[in-house]
Amino acid sequence: MSHVRRPYRYRVVDVFTTEPFEGNPLGVFTDARGLDDRAMQLIARELNLSETTFCFPATRPDCVATVRIFTPRKELIFAGHPTIGTSFVLLDEGLIPRNTSEFVLEEKIGPVPIRVDPGERPLIWLRTPPIAYGPTRERATCAAALGLNVDDLLDIAPQFVSAGVPMLFIPLTNPGVVDRAHPERLGALKDDMVDPFGVFLFAPTPTGAYSRMFAPDFGMPEDPATGSATGPLASFMMRHGLLTGSRMTSEQGTKMGRRSLLHVAIDGDAIDVGGSVAAVATGVLTP
Repeated sequence: MSHVRRPYRYRVVDVFTTEPFEGNPLGVFTDARGLDDRAMQLIARELNLSETTFCFPATRPDCVATVRIFTPRKELIFAGHPTIGTSFVLLDEGLIPRNTSEFVLEEKIGPVPIRVDPGERPLIWLRTPPIAYGPTRERATCAAALGLNVDDLLDIAPQFVSAGVPMLFIPLTNPGVVDRAHPERLGALKDDMVDPFGVFLFAPTPTGAYSRMFAPDFGMPEDPATGSATGPLASFMMRHGLLTGSRMTSEQGTKMGRRSLLHVAIDGDAIDVGGSVAAVATGVLTP
């Protein structure tokens, strides 16, 4: 393996769940020194998880580590489940003192603050980066792209919202409709969007939202849990009167057999996304 010149130990964890084999799987290389961009992309493609992270020494004095995030197809500047899963592994390995309740990770989007609610199953929270709103799409166009009827969508214009990764949020009437969606013609939604994007479907529920996310542009036909989209989801729901109060939970991945629970805490303009992590496996990549 010409791109890997020494053994590299890695962990596999499931994020946004307390149960192994549910949630969103993640590969974490805690010491990726010596790997270049091409090697990291090849490794992420080989592991074929939603994302794989690679940790390096921080270049900023206020951060504990630099984290690079790769899907099987491309690098991301920010992503939620890799941030929370990597935080868990760094704590679990003792690379950050286990009793640390707050720290900052350095990602391509910039510093990402982390806080930890301690306990037997710690809940790890990230602060959502700044949220930006983009163009809207016609409800009829979205319905056709998903194999749904226009009446299956709420009377709210689907819209691109981003906290580093563009997502088209499409509000649907109920969880059953979310599960019925067939995202076979997502290319029809591209229009003026140049960058790759995901399509995030959700229906309001008494506790928050029931969700699914599709991102074929990133090499993910469906993502079991999308932390980077959950802050924007909460923002979008608040903007349209679909969310009251300062707490919500997004249930995602259930349709694909990987139920994930993504918690949201809102404090003014700050939106934190949190979740549990389950350890699954340890491996070694050898040259």
